[in-house]
Order: sequence, then C-alpha cells, then structure tokens
Amino acid sequence: MTKIAVVALGGNALTRAGQAGTYDEMVANAAAMATAVNDVLEAGWRVVVVHGNGPQVGNLALQQEAALRAEATAMVPAQPLALLGAMTQGLLGSLLARAIDLLRGLGTAAVLITHVTVDPADPAFGAPSKPIGPFFEPAEAQRLAVRGGWVVQPDSGRGWRRVVASPHPAGVIEIDALRALVDAGHLVIAAGGGGIPVLAADTRRPVDAVIDKDRAACFIASSLGAQALLLVTAVDRVMLDYGGPRQSGLGTITAGEAARHLAEGQFPPGSMGPKIEAALRFLDEGGELAVITSPGLLAVTLGGGRGQPGGTRIERATSQAGAPRNGAPRDGEGR
Repeated sequence: MTKIAVVALGGNALTRAGQAGTYDEMVANAAAMATAVNDVLEAGWRVVVVHGNGPQVGNLALQQEAALRAEATAMVPAQPLALLGAMTQGLLGSLLARAIDLLRGLGTAAVLITHVTVDPADPAFGAPSKPIGPFFEPAEAQRLAVRGGWVVQPDSGRGWRRVVASPHPAGVIEIDALRALVDAGHLVIAAGGGGIPVLAADTRRPVDAVIDKDRAACFIASSLGAQALLLVTAVDRVMLDYGGPRQSGLGTITAGEAARHLAEGQFPPGSMGPKIEAALRFLDEGGELAVITSPGLLAVTLGGGRGQPGGTRIERATSQAGAPRNGAPRDGEGR
C-alpha cells in the first residue's frame, strides 16, 4: 500500500532567526529542507509539503506600509493581508520546488495554490494570536502598533511581534486536485502559509488572517487518509520541563501520554502546544503516527530510529493501531 506523509515546515525554516530574508538566504534554507524531505521520499513515502509564512508575509506587510508612508500607492496600491499570503505561496513554493527538483529531477515537485475555507464566526477573529514579521524591541513594537493599528505581543522570549487572526481550517477547496497529484506520484507543495483564507459561505471573499500551517497540515493529512504527519521544528525532541533542571526529551510516546503532558501545561500555547494539538487531532481522526523533530532527524524518526537516536514519535495506543479511520476522509468542504 502506498504510504502518504504530510510534512509541515515552518516559515522560520526558510528565513531563520537573525536572517534578513534575502533571496540567497532563502535558497540555501530551501536546499536544506529539500534534503530532509528527500530522505522521506527515499524511504518509500509519497509526500505533501505544507509550509508556514510568518516571517515572509510580515515582511511583505511592512513593505506595503512603507509604500503608504511614501505616498506611492498611486503607482503601487496596497494589497490585503490575504493576498500577501497568496504571494508567499508562490514565492516559497517556487523555492522549495526548485530545490526538490534539483535532487529528484525536473517536474518532481508541483506547487498548488491552495484556498482554505474558514468560519467567519471563528473566535480567532476576536483574539489575534499568529505572529508574523520580524521581532521588535517592546518600545518599537508599541510605536508601530499605534501607527499601524497592529496588535503586538511578546513571542518566545525573543522580542515582540505583530499578531493577526488565525482561524481554524474548515475545508480545502483544491483537495481533489491535491489528491490527484499525489496519486500521480508528484511531491506536492500545498497550503503554503496555511492556505489563502476565504469565507466558507462565499469563497470569492478572502479574509485577512494567517492560518496556522500545523493545523492546515493536519487537516490535509486527515482528508487524504495519510498515515503520518511530520511536524518539523528547530529542536530534535519535544521537551518536558523545558528550561529547568529536570528537562528531558521525549522519544516514542502514545497519544494518551502526549495529551496528559499537554493538560499538565508542559507545552506552551505559543510554541510547542499547537504542534502537540495538531498531532493529537490527526491521530484521533485515524492517523497512525505523528513526528515532531528537526529536519536532520526526520527520516530516522519516521522509520522508528533504525538504531539511531531520533526525535519524538507520537503513536496511537496499541489497541487502536489496527483500528479503521473514524469515518470517511474529509473533502474540500467537509461533506
């Protein structure tokens, strides 16, 4: 049976901490990500890649505002945040596809511009939480918030960032096209930046928001009936008691153990929490395995270690291992 893995890459994997986000930097980072993805392909999996866009879409938004201040809008009109997300889908998708094709041959990777439906009543619209753009010192962040009408929050102890609404995905419009491309043997890059958010009731209307890429990857993985969800991060393993004297890394655990640690507050909502939540939802909806690890350990962890130290594997309980998926896979609009 063909095995499908959905790989979620962070936007910060393509513009790393301390980088400006130049073309050369992003090309080099895409090459590193392509190597990790290629290892999964070499292990016999078909792969869908979902990537984030937090740094890149935030930088584009800053460019838009700079144009407004320069009174250049007559020549270059500002675009809404949703369309800036569409721009990053093309930009980052192109970089990743070219990097993968260099390893696998021209035409291996296909980039699918993807629209994701959201509910206008989603509480996320009233509580912005998704960080985008660069980090700022607190005073500068507050100044920019006043000038641009932003909401700003501290992020991961590294500074302050703009935050925007991050609603849950309700459907993927292009899911049938995505499935056809995977069935044809293509590596597909889809739902870049979490997908372009549009209203479920009127898909012509984009919504100014940024969907979390881990949630989008989970939704796509469940919709395709994928066996594995691979969440790529900067650390090798999920940590318990992070930063304390009893800090320890998690290897292979069950979904029940992960849920217990989450309930105990081990995984903060601004960092590891969303990844654990996405992993647990995927497993609850019938997935077999969720992996959280760094790029270099991705294939080793997926393969169960192979005699080498790996990252974090979250498995369904033994009694669930052979259980069928909970209902039919979801399609584009949850029918």
